[in-house]
Amino acid sequence: MEKLGPEKLRRVCPIEAIPCSSSLELQPPAEIIGQERAMKALTFGLDIDKKGFNIYVAGLPGTGRTTAVMSFLEKVAAQKPTPPDWCYVYNFKDPYRPRALRLPPGKGKLFKKQMNEFIEAVRREIPVAFESEEYASRREALEAEFNARRQELFNLLNRKAREQGFLLQSSPAGIFIIPTKDGQPLSQEAFESLPEEEKAQIIQNRNALEAELREAFREMRRMERSFQDRLKELDKSLVGNVVNRYLEELLESYQDYPGVKEYLEEVRDDIYENLDQFRQPEEKVPPEVRERLWRRYEVNVLVDNSNLNGAPVVIELNPTYPNLIGRIEKEAVFGALITDFTLIKAGALHRANGGYLVLQAEDLLRNPFAWEGLKLALANGKIIIEEVGEKFGFMTTRGLQPEPVPLDIKVILIGTPYLYYLLYNLDEQFKELFKVKADFDTQMDRNDENIRAYCSFICGVVGRENLRPFDATGMAKIVEFGSRLAGDQEKLSTRFAEIADIIREANFWAEKDGSSYVKAEHVQKALDERVYRSNLIQERVREMIEKGVILIDTEGEKVGQINGLSVVSLGDFAFGKPTRITASIGVGKEGIVDIERETKLGGPIHTKGVLILTGYLLNKYAQDKPLTLAARLVFEQSYEGVEGDSASAAEVFALLSALSGLPLKQGIAVTGSLNQKGEIQAIGGVNEKIEGFFEVCKAKGLNGQQGVIIPKANVRNLMLKEEIVEAVMEGKFHIWAIETVDEGIELLTGVKAGERREDGTFEEGTVNYLVDKKLRELSKTLEGEEEK
Repeated sequence: MEKLGPEKLRRVCPIEAIPCSSSLELQPPAEIIGQERAMKALTFGLDIDKKGFNIYVAGLPGTGRTTAVMSFLEKVAAQKPTPPDWCYVYNFKDPYRPRALRLPPGKGKLFKKQMNEFIEAVRREIPVAFESEEYASRREALEAEFNARRQELFNLLNRKAREQGFLLQSSPAGIFIIPTKDGQPLSQEAFESLPEEEKAQIIQNRNALEAELREAFREMRRMERSFQDRLKELDKSLVGNVVNRYLEELLESYQDYPGVKEYLEEVRDDIYENLDQFRQPEEKVPPEVRERLWRRYEVNVLVDNSNLNGAPVVIELNPTYPNLIGRIEKEAVFGALITDFTLIKAGALHRANGGYLVLQAEDLLRNPFAWEGLKLALANGKIIIEEVGEKFGFMTTRGLQPEPVPLDIKVILIGTPYLYYLLYNLDEQFKELFKVKADFDTQMDRNDENIRAYCSFICGVVGRENLRPFDATGMAKIVEFGSRLAGDQEKLSTRFAEIADIIREANFWAEKDGSSYVKAEHVQKALDERVYRSNLIQERVREMIEKGVILIDTEGEKVGQINGLSVVSLGDFAFGKPTRITASIGVGKEGIVDIERETKLGGPIHTKGVLILTGYLLNKYAQDKPLTLAARLVFEQSYEGVEGDSASAAEVFALLSALSGLPLKQGIAVTGSLNQKGEIQAIGGVNEKIEGFFEVCKAKGLNGQQGVIIPKANVRNLMLKEEIVEAVMEGKFHIWAIETVDEGIELLTGVKAGERREDGTFEEGTVNYLVDKKLRELSKTLEGEEEK
């Protein structure tokens, strides 16, 4: 057992350890502080260019994971090549499958501008060309030639008809062949009155003429088709002069990009196919037709990297499926939803393609389909934009199926270690797609180098947010807060988000104080005010203890009763709370009954602690007799449930007191975990527990006899309030560190624990002797009762 001196209760940061007199003398940190392991893992994951080596950054919130990753990625990305632009254009062969075009960075926006200018020029000049005198004369020549040939053919037919005694008569129903006599048309009655031989000859001649007429009509249709083809060739030649004047320059500019060249040639062919719309002035083309036609020549710049210098670094704060994969938007037209390739929108994967995408794992998993969509893209190496409804058959109309974009990306998922283990064990694809784990530690060694890094961090926050500079005392107090946050005198916390908040709050109080520098008292004020804002419940609990509503004794001695310590966590604030633990014993075989467990108020770890306590009694006292007793352990006035084994040491002391009949000092509270060999093991929340009991003792009156027993292994975790350090220094409060049950029971009872002698018995008058004696008595009493 060791009674701890003030020097062991809090590791003070001497001013000499601060490398400067003011934060103004330092530079912000150039690298991430205290995360060498994580940075090496990140570097490895970013450098290895193989499929599946994406990175999961595991760490607790507030350790600067996101800030560190983004800062690191921006430095790496600046050295990487800028990825290409991506555009979607109309697919003239299959309008439902828009084509994806890859262009050098910055060319996408330029190509869109050039295409707009090209179409504008064509729309403007083609109608003008069709109204030119040259076109009109060439067309008139073709029409005159066609009309002359057609008239010549018709004249030939008329001549042949007259020679054979017929007349050709045109009507809306067609051309009729009418027999004549002496140059005059024969009526039906006249024809019927002719001799049969003459009628037969007329019919024969008419049939022959009809055959010639049919052949002539076929020839006329050929002539008309030829005429139309020549007109089209004339139109195409005319339009070709206009189109090629602008298009050749584009084709030359993009001759090294086969996809773009092929698209431009298809644009030219499509203009030829839609000459009727181009040749008319715009005011004569129905607006809906005009809009639909011009829109197909637009360029949808999906990704524009013109402003990038290096690879992109994208953090998606709302990783829904559309925000990741992209979306196809729709427009309402006359009550119907329509879409086209110009309404395809990029997702984060598109924007980060060729670079780095940072996602919060919890946010990603919270959004339906987003995680599956990301895995699919990474596994296939391409981004497929599709409606979520199509995957599940919810879409009843045909939608667009844009050409997939090849994916070359590093994804960095940021989440907790627990989430990493869940994904690794429950999702087979996770381990194939995220092969690199970067662990962010929550603490680092407290040495000169890291103290200097802490001071540099203060300098960075001060400079970045235009705060007041810190003097050496203020920086030293921040270092001490870092150790308190880490819960270890030898460590400093890397939860820089919380440290930055304290820096801001201390600056606020320095402003209020009118001080040019942030000093130790301002940092302490910030810490005190933070506690005050959150400790309402703690004060109410302390009031109830003072008024006797919650029964806690801090003076005197009681048999089978002790003050255990627990931590109440309220999210942003945790405080220690003493709880009365009592033990009662009697004759019986039930053994030790944990009332918390029986009432289902005890958690599994607490139950384990009680079972270990039983093991300790068996090992210590039941080597020469059966352990036959009926004992009850309970946390008095505990209604919210009990979990953890940090009270198992207090429970064993209460039980030993009940068995030995020796009273325990009520001014001493106990925290510690027990093993079956009687060793006291480390627990968590030691600072909060000590401070909680100290506040109760102070409220009820310090008498110089009060204190707390803690495990010796927890001494390095002590970073207590200065008020408690002063109270210990003045002898008003005490803290003892123990390693075994025997050390603790001696302190609590003032009686020697007692060693086992060679004959197996304990020294008379000791605690162990009295306990062993009581157990024998209980065993004999039970035997006697059973014999009756």
